[in-house]
Amino acid sequence: MTETNGTPIHDAPLAGLRVLDLATLFAGPLAATMLGDFGAEVIKIEHPSKPDPSRGHGPSKDGVGLWWKLLGRNKRAITLNLSRPGGRATLLRLAATADVIIENFRPGTLEKWDLGWEELSAANPRLVLTRVTGFGQFGPYAHRPGFGTLAEAMSGFASITGEPDAPPTLPPFGLADSIAALITAYAVMTALTARDRTGEGQVVDMAIIEPILTVLGPQPLWYDQLGYIQERTGNRSTNNAPRNTYRTADGTWVAVSTSAQSVAERVMRLVGRPELIDEPWFATGAERAAHADVLDTAVGTWIAARTRTDVLAAFEKAEAAIAPVQDVRDVLTDPQYQALDTVTTVDDPELGPIRMQNVLFRLSATPGAIRWAGRPHGADTETVLTELGLTPADLAALRTEGAL
Repeated sequence: MTETNGTPIHDAPLAGLRVLDLATLFAGPLAATMLGDFGAEVIKIEHPSKPDPSRGHGPSKDGVGLWWKLLGRNKRAITLNLSRPGGRATLLRLAATADVIIENFRPGTLEKWDLGWEELSAANPRLVLTRVTGFGQFGPYAHRPGFGTLAEAMSGFASITGEPDAPPTLPPFGLADSIAALITAYAVMTALTARDRTGEGQVVDMAIIEPILTVLGPQPLWYDQLGYIQERTGNRSTNNAPRNTYRTADGTWVAVSTSAQSVAERVMRLVGRPELIDEPWFATGAERAAHADVLDTAVGTWIAARTRTDVLAAFEKAEAAIAPVQDVRDVLTDPQYQALDTVTTVDDPELGPIRMQNVLFRLSATPGAIRWAGRPHGADTETVLTELGLTPADLAALRTEGAL
């Protein structure tokens, strides 16, 4: 098998790694996708009659869920009912051949099926069992249903997002799940590195409520030491100004950042207000933020009199930091994203050429690649289980039992 960029699969950095993806919606499966992007063999295991709900999330084309094409890429898709004896036995056989299992059942579910860490590690002492749940494996909330939305609320993200006089704001996408997915992939690689040293696998306990809290920065430290509670400031920052979105003459929007003092000074010169640089309060980001009304007026008035093209060109010439506020149409035509091939084209047997986000980063010697988009439900069941050593009679028996 060959990568889409011509690199043989066996040259990929995670080639030889086998991952069983038992998870659904969204952190666990996305972590498995990231591993598959760099060569891991990912086997997606779904219930025979209850496939991963992401197959039906969001828009579809010709009855084919588009989100799944992204989330299920580079995965072989099989079905297995783990609550049936044959399904349990088959998973244990698969576990014996795997390096990683990623699951997101509520704590105790695998144990109810006699598929907990004791049974899985007995089948394969080198296995890394990665458990992704809303609240973790223990504690007073552990058995509650948990979703990324709850993490976005609990962590403090929603409380600091939005305008000061408006309600707390939740993101319109799976932010906490996506952050947890990134950290889960990192946790898996950390556990595998430890296994290389010790020869033994272990359990990864990933609570979706935790990674987003780290991403939010030093809020616990601020409160612990100063009693400081960050409030909603809209697009403004308490650390620097001007920092906001501004409307251009042709009705589009741009975002300006002045995290560096030198950039703030360049912006003021560009917009024709160099005298503000000499104000005593302009010398620090926090003091500039306290005078954001003055600075926003200066910058906003200048930008409002010009088209976005002219504004972007002027800021670039002045070496000041600016970006257009883009929707997905702009992203797909943005020259920087095009140069990086951030959104790439994948040939799909069901839908033909489709565009999706590329792998997350570029490696010069062993790049990742999208080998295929998400496969139909159970498309690889017979192939994978035959490779495992099951006979046609075995497969027929599992189907009769309802395990496939």
